[in-house]
Order: sequence, then structure tokens, then C-alpha cells
Amino acid sequence: MKKQPAQLETLVLDQLPEEAVPSYESALLAVSATVALFRDEATDTWRIEAVREALADQDALTTALALAAGLSGYEAVLERAPVEAEGWLARTVEAFPEQEIGRRFLIRPTHVEPRLTYGRIPLTLDAGLAFGSGEHSSTQGCLMALEGLHRRPRYVLDVGSGSGILAMGAAKMFRGARALATDIEPWSVRVAEENVTMNGLKRRMRVILADGYRHAAIRTGQPFDLIFANILARPLCAMAADLGAHLAPGGRAILAGLLGTQARMVLIAHRRAGLVLERRIDLAPWCTLVLRKDS
Repeated sequence: MKKQPAQLETLVLDQLPEEAVPSYESALLAVSATVALFRDEATDTWRIEAVREALADQDALTTALALAAGLSGYEAVLERAPVEAEGWLARTVEAFPEQEIGRRFLIRPTHVEPRLTYGRIPLTLDAGLAFGSGEHSSTQGCLMALEGLHRRPRYVLDVGSGSGILAMGAAKMFRGARALATDIEPWSVRVAEENVTMNGLKRRMRVILADGYRHAAIRTGQPFDLIFANILARPLCAMAADLGAHLAPGGRAILAGLLGTQARMVLIAHRRAGLVLERRIDLAPWCTLVLRKDS
């Protein structure tokens, strides 16, 4: 008997001011498999669309949107509409081609046949799980910052890792490195673990469920030579002291998930924690910061 396709729905948040985009994008990423952003240049506002199963947890969606409203100070109106399930994955696959990022990385969806790559580090991801797929400018900025590092890290931490793409990129680029990826969503942890296996990194990378830096593996382990945090500006500021405490002297932190207009706020918080700005990458409207902890 042919399996019936899942019932899907589209979630739409329209006419968002730029400052509210990171919070609401994060909210929809927490409850959806794929999220897309569109800018209306005429009105200078943003539209966020997400697709998920129609019968998914409604309480989780309500909670995520309420948190986004509290963080951003803007209450968005959610629109919902059914979407045809058949053909949706095919359209997702078509919209997620193999892509080159920066000078070193190649994001390869699972539907693309493997091939020899020269001068590129391939990272294999599932087209049906778009968060952390490399398409978002924040992820791209982090990978571009990573390829610019000259000091080889031994211990890598990725806080709020999503698909695990950043920690995997570091583990593949620096073959002696050991990486720890964390996320607060059990679903994200499962997806990242699958990606770790698919990329042959089980011996050098671990994925755990953790809230920020609150886990024994982080508190009692070695100081980290490289820390990724691709989350949101306010949580970045709130966790700046923890980041500084767990970053080894001379280590680097790569921060993203913030708008260019929020960079100063994030920098001030991390300067208080003993870090200095080494590099800034702008992929408008998003910004990636590379910070250094002096000895």
C-alpha cells in the first residue's frame, strides 16, 4: 500500500521590522524543518515562511512565538495555510543544490551524487532539514570566518549547533581537532548526530543536549581553542561571560545570528569578558564576528 504523504502547512510572518527578524526566525526554526526569509525593499520589511507538519505540536509553536515577541518587543501576526505534500520535498531538493561557500567549503545535499572535490572540504547534509544547511548568511559567515583561522584548534565547541555544520566544518578542516556540539532542542541533537555519522566524524565529534554552557562536559572539560555561537544577539550578550570563561587564552570565538546593527552591543558584552575584535564579516543584513581572547 502506498504511504500517504504527511499533511503540511505553511507558516507566514509578514511585514516584520528588521530588528525582529532574528528572534522570529529562531522561533520558526525551533518548530519547522525549513525556513526562508524574503526582504521587501519597497517597505524595508521582511517576510518569513516556514513549512512543517500540520499536526505538529501547537503548544511549542505558541511558546516559540511568545518568546520571540518578548525578545524583540514586536508582536507579529501569524498566517497559516495548507500546502500540498506531494512534490514539496522535490521542490525542496531543487531549491537546495550543491553550493560552494568561501574558498574552502562545499555543502553537498544527500540527493547529489558524491564526486571528487579538489581544494574544497565537503559537508554532507539532508535537503529536507534546511536549518543549518549553509544557505543562511549567518552560517556562511561562520564558515568564511573558520577558513580564515591560522591557529589550529585542538578543542572546538559549537553552542546552539542546529545541524552541527559548523563543528563538522572545524573537525574536517583541522583533522586533529575534537569537537563538541550542543543544542537545547532534542530534535536538533538527533539530526546533528545523523550528520556526524554521515560525514564520518563519530570518533572526533560529540553532540549533546545542553542549555548554553550548563553541562558537565563543558564545565569540567578542557578550555576550548575555538567556540562557535550562531544564535541571537541578546543570548550572545547574556552568555558572554561564560564564553570568556571557557575559551582558552589565545583562542577564537566566532559569533553570528546578529544583525549588523547589533554588532556593537555584542562587542561591548564580550570586551567585558576579556575578548577583542579580530575580524568582522558582513553579509547584509547579518554580521559575523571573530573575537580573540588574549593570553
